[in-house]
Amino acid sequence: MEKGTEKKRLVLNGSTLKILAMVTMLIDHIGAAVLLRYLLDIRSHVASIDAYNQLVTLYQVLRGIGRIAFPIYCFLLVEGFQKTRNLKKYIMRLGIFAVIAEVPFDLCFTSRAFSLSHQSVMLTLLVGVITMWLVSLLERHVANRFLLVPCAAVVIALGAAAAELMNTDYGYMGVLCIMTLYVLRREKWMQITGGCLVFLWEIWAPIAFIPIGFYNGERGLRLKYIFYLFYPLHLLILYLICVWMGTGDIPAV
Repeated sequence: MEKGTEKKRLVLNGSTLKILAMVTMLIDHIGAAVLLRYLLDIRSHVASIDAYNQLVTLYQVLRGIGRIAFPIYCFLLVEGFQKTRNLKKYIMRLGIFAVIAEVPFDLCFTSRAFSLSHQSVMLTLLVGVITMWLVSLLERHVANRFLLVPCAAVVIALGAAAAELMNTDYGYMGVLCIMTLYVLRREKWMQITGGCLVFLWEIWAPIAFIPIGFYNGERGLRLKYIFYLFYPLHLLILYLICVWMGTGDIPAV
């Protein structure tokens, strides 16, 4: 009876979480790409300090809302890794779209078609999946726990270092956050608690674990390729808006 009641309270499925993550990511990128460029463009000839400060506040609000997106994507990545029927295709799909997304990402945030200074979150997620895969191999083949823990720690450290060296979005912290959710995946309350703690470096990010707490483990709508397509397309559209505004040549980062 108690389990049934608890199940009814878990009302959010995977597609709902994915849509929430996409919406909050879009809000974040409107602030990070469009509004920030506009603020950089007008700061030398601002007509009203009060109006400028209001726009700065709006920018901070948009970025704060956007902090919800990445923890949800990390959580869904761990879920997808556990439930995928074909891990090879899952990794290949992430890799292909990481390549596809790079030009729109670079245009949107650096105003250049190609830049090595900052790579997209798709690459962070790809490194995270590969790190999970390597750790899962250790979990299956290393029976001695006293040997497993340090070996897994080395693999996680190497994954975090790889993300940092490639200048991926969120860098080493992104991989460490993904792996925290993976390591604590067997107990949801521990996963949520650990997630809140590891994401405290972004003060608003732990809010994401409120909807995650209501996740019912179901897939929901078939949105398999929606995120993969949405990510590069919305970045390209935002960049074209910046070009239309005359701020397309101003780097946002």
